[in-house]
Amino acid sequence: MKLVWADSAISDLEAIRAYIARDSAFYASRFVGRLVKAATILEDYPELGAVVAELPGRDIRELVFHNYRVLYRLGGNRVSIVAVVHAGRDLRLLESKPWEIS
Repeated sequence: MKLVWADSAISDLEAIRAYIARDSAFYASRFVGRLVKAATILEDYPELGAVVAELPGRDIRELVFHNYRVLYRLGGNRVSIVAVVHAGRDLRLLESKPWEIS
């Protein structure tokens, strides 16, 4: 499987890095790097993540990394990561819903 990061997910990573960097630029880069590396497991095990229960349909899955949910969609021979959201957020209340975009 090919792993693809949507622009929305890359923006999420940049926001996470900026937030953590307020305390430590080193740990911000390290954390985001580890998150990205952890997501590469989806190339070999794309159905590893659970279906996201609070979203309609069954096409969005999630991989949990520390306090973050890596949301992704399977399609053909690709895994498309569409968002990275803090686990404490209610997905239904988010203004932006990148998983709804095809």
